[in-house]
Amino acid sequence: MNEISFDIEEYIDRVQSFHGHLSPGVIIGGFMVYVVQVRIPEGRLYNAICETPKCLPDAIQLLTPCTVGNGRLRIINIGRFALSLYDKYQGNGFRVFLDLNKLEHWTEIKAWFFRLKPKAEQNHDCLMTQIIASGERLCGVHPIQVHPRFLERQRKGRIVLCPSCEEAYPVQNGNICQACQEPSPYLIPECLEKAE
Repeated sequence: MNEISFDIEEYIDRVQSFHGHLSPGVIIGGFMVYVVQVRIPEGRLYNAICETPKCLPDAIQLLTPCTVGNGRLRIINIGRFALSLYDKYQGNGFRVFLDLNKLEHWTEIKAWFFRLKPKAEQNHDCLMTQIIASGERLCGVHPIQVHPRFLERQRKGRIVLCPSCEEAYPVQNGNICQACQEPSPYLIPECLEKAE
């Protein structure tokens, strides 16, 4: 077992600074990360998988060395409020999830999670009090073995110039860059000129 401590007050300050506001999902995520971190043997290099892109990745990035930027955090959006920390090389680790069977005693958390009340009707102070009081007791955890394909390091490969947009991209994406293959999130300059 790993000797890790979790100071909720310090974490709350970090969440507000990093996430932009006191998010229930990120606060619960802090307890979830802690529950798994203490199970990882000390000195073990580990990676993370997050099963939702909402809130939970921020908890992982705040409390572990796993970030999207360094490639050690993968977000696989399967819509579950769960995360895993696992040995980077062997793939064995632990998955933690919000155990819905434990929410009966925490009515404000249940109302928030299942969206039983509109956000404006939720009692944010009561919700935060319940999250802090319940802490890691809301979590379910079990051992996992990550599929070998997730243990392979993602490499960019050779970089080339896109013949269409003339920007650099990994050649493994095809004959033209991904943005030229799929609809771009941006309007092309000609469209902007027409919009003005």
